Amino acid sequence: MAARPTWQGHLKLSLVTCPVALYTATSTASHVSFHLINPETNNRIRMVATDPETGPVERSDLVKGYEVSKDEYVLFDEADFDKVKLESTRTIDIGEFVDEHDIDRLYWDSPFYVVPEKGVGTEAFAVIRDAMKAAGKIAIGCLVLRGRERQIALEVRGKGLVAYSLRPHEEVRDTADYFDDIPEVKADKDMVEIATRIIAQKEADFDPSQFKDRYDDALREMIAAKQKGGKGLVEAPEPDDTNVVDLMAALRASLKGSAGGGGKAPAEKSPAKKAAAAKKPAAKKKAA
Repeated sequence: MAARPTWQGHLKLSLVTCPVALYTATSTASHVSFHLINPETNNRIRMVATDPETGPVERSDLVKGYEVSKDEYVLFDEADFDKVKLESTRTIDIGEFVDEHDIDRLYWDSPFYVVPEKGVGTEAFAVIRDAMKAAGKIAIGCLVLRGRERQIALEVRGKGLVAYSLRPHEEVRDTADYFDDIPEVKADKDMVEIATRIIAQKEADFDPSQFKDRYDDALREMIAAKQKGGKGLVEAPEPDDTNVVDLMAALRASLKGSAGGGGKAPAEKSPAKKAAAAKKPAAKKKAA
């Protein structure tokens, strides 16, 4: 396998244990990245670790420090971190099983592919995987990843498992802090009905291959234009806010536009209704 594992250790279910490796399931390699450049010289800026008293220092000589008071630190080197022995350091110990829908989506975080190491552990991995599939459950465990102990959720996917790191409870903000101030508004029944029809017309199968980063695409266009000597400006106008007055008109126009894409078009007005509608503006203008 070309990719290097992010973590290696053992997957444990009660007395059943097998060696596994975790691989990051996502990649940011396609993102457009930039360097800091001095425009006077066009040289790339290098970040140098510097001591305010002695000047530049080698990063390999540095240690980590925890600030206990202003400018006072407790120092740690790599040997100190190795002394913190936790069972989850090299073991994913499955502690419980839950239904997928019992885990709030706010807690789901980074995904990792869990792959068994080749050898005798493959059969034990298959036993754990197939038992989870038969039970239809998500496994909850923990491991130390990148210097932090993390709770993880494991689910069966194909011949392997996918582990999602779960955010700690204290990192998830309370929805009440944000949603309680949203004013109570009774949506117009007719508007909701039209919006529901628009949603029905836009139903589609989930297809992540269609997801594109248009910002990155625009940056690449600008990069290409600048390489050719042009300014490469890319502008995107901000959409106007929908006013309450024209909300119904916007909904009706949206429904009509969606219908043109394969949905059912709204019923055409009869000639009598068209004539009545045409007279209304004139009558109002006369009254004014």
